[in-house]
Amino acid sequence: MKFIHHKTLTAEKWEKYPFYKQILMIANELNRAKNMILTSDVLETEKCYERAFELIDITASTNKNKGILKELLRLRELMAETYILKEYKTKINSGYYNVLLSFTSESFILSEN
Repeated sequence: MKFIHHKTLTAEKWEKYPFYKQILMIANELNRAKNMILTSDVLETEKCYERAFELIDITASTNKNKGILKELLRLRELMAETYILKEYKTKINSGYYNVLLSFTSESFILSEN
């Protein structure tokens, strides 16, 4: 898998992180996107989404949990719709963020700190 934004990331490196940390890193991109939405910076918001897509893709390719995988890919699908339509709104982005963090209790708890 070749990445545009995470050029040095490999599946082997990514698999070393526990799933909750992978989720937190994806959530971090959505948090950055929220900040860019607030400043009306569409180009930087798009880049945040692109980085999140890359991390979701590598997570999906290395994760064996079919239940989580299905939900993660559904979330990606919804995010892609927002990305294509360029309808960036903080409420929608926050929804994606919250759904993502709900995948594991560890990521939810750590995001609250």
